[in-house]
Amino acid sequence: MATGTRAGTKVRVGVIGAGAWAVSSHLPTLRKRADDVEFTAVCRHGTEALERIRAEYGFEVASEDYRAVLAAEPDVVVVSSPSGFHHEHAKAALEAGAHVMCEKPVTIDPADAWDLVETARRVDRELFISFGWNYLPMLREAKRLMEEIGIGRLEHMTVHMASVTRELLADQGGDAHAAGDAVPDPATWTDASKSGGGYGQAQLSHALGMALWLTGARAESAFALMSAPMGAKVELHDAITMSYDGGAIGVLSGASCHREFDRNKHQLEMRAVGSEGQFHIDLAADVLWIYRPDEVDLKVDLPPDAGLYHDEGPIHALVDAGLGRPVDNQSPGELGARTVEALDLAYRSAASGAREYRS
Repeated sequence: MATGTRAGTKVRVGVIGAGAWAVSSHLPTLRKRADDVEFTAVCRHGTEALERIRAEYGFEVASEDYRAVLAAEPDVVVVSSPSGFHHEHAKAALEAGAHVMCEKPVTIDPADAWDLVETARRVDRELFISFGWNYLPMLREAKRLMEEIGIGRLEHMTVHMASVTRELLADQGGDAHAAGDAVPDPATWTDASKSGGGYGQAQLSHALGMALWLTGARAESAFALMSAPMGAKVELHDAITMSYDGGAIGVLSGASCHREFDRNKHQLEMRAVGSEGQFHIDLAADVLWIYRPDEVDLKVDLPPDAGLYHDEGPIHALVDAGLGRPVDNQSPGELGARTVEALDLAYRSAASGAREYRS
């Protein structure tokens, strides 16, 4: 059983699910930590792609069976398999003694998400969720402002996200800039048994990972409308009214937009009104503002592209955990579980046509 890195040795890395995003983001980020990591074991379907990845990164073990990854006794594991398999894969990795970075949404079922939180606590391992925005300096500053200044008790929150996912979710072609092993498997996105749904799971999981992190909110109920144009099997657009513990209400919306950006500068905005002030963050416009009537009116001066997305933060934190260093987990399993709760409410409501409540 892996117990973490021994003094003077490198972190043994296992990867379960070396699909499009792992190939384009997680593995290159790990390679930036070449002095700290050993590429120990990798798993994915497709023997040709598996061999290419093994050869490129020098993995000792390459298999289509995730259990071979755990048998190699990694210190840390990246779980980047389809969402429907996250619970099985992440729990097995945690119980094998590894720190885990799991892709979002961490699970489809809230009970499975909370089970992973409890498992990580029980085995004393770190569980990180792939909410890359939370590690950017802009978001770290936003979190500091909400903790040190704050807006009082949350009363209302609006969250909107739009990103270029129309063709991907409608199974009409994926990322036009992706190539080779970085081309997404359409079923990962459009087969609800694997993904849990469409835009909500694929993208609003990110938005919730930001909004619930900054506010500490927990969804209580939801009424959702979802739209699947273009003959899509899963929804491309979401319009959701939410209530939260403590009496706050709000709106959560998501849209699969047209190709207006040539990079990862998604439209993602949150506005929150509390009993003592209000807060605004806009990642596309590089806006961060907090206001209180008691003479706090702070608009943070941000550099251009402060909100530009990348997913390196959770991977660096995972490696640091494997090295035994103190880590500031900006995307803990508990946050992942709260995002899954909110998404579960929305999908249940869209299916039933009624407001659904957290059980």
